[in-house]
Amino acid sequence: MVTIIDGEGLLLGRLASNVARRLLDGEEIAIVNAEKTVISGSRARVLSNYNVKRQRGSREGGPFFPRRPDQILKRTIRGMLPYKRQRGSEALKNVRTYVGVPVEFQGKVMETISDVHMSTLNNPQHVTLGAVSSFLGAKY
Repeated sequence: MVTIIDGEGLLLGRLASNVARRLLDGEEIAIVNAEKTVISGSRARVLSNYNVKRQRGSREGGPFFPRRPDQILKRTIRGMLPYKRQRGSEALKNVRTYVGVPVEFQGKVMETISDVHMSTLNNPQHVTLGAVSSFLGAKY
């Protein structure tokens, strides 16, 4: 059974750590609306940080950083898993991220995590993951 999480309005880092913990426990998770996930902080600082990550390395050698919001979310989750070990790589195979809501999940019950929601944060400055990926040049 796949747990479906709606990413709309959820903080990226808190969502990723929560999902990583659940993946290590053996749960299968699908995250929809990845482009509506929120990163807290001023727009200029967040965009410059992601631009630095994107431009680091070379075309030939990497490290390669994704542009699409669903892939950025999955990469953030990967960073919170021991993905170079068997336990972490198997856990990473159990997560799926999507832009929007795919047809197979429409009309199904979606979970939202209350302690990860943007409304719990006192900082009004935030940027959506969709805005970050558009800034990086993604066409999704």
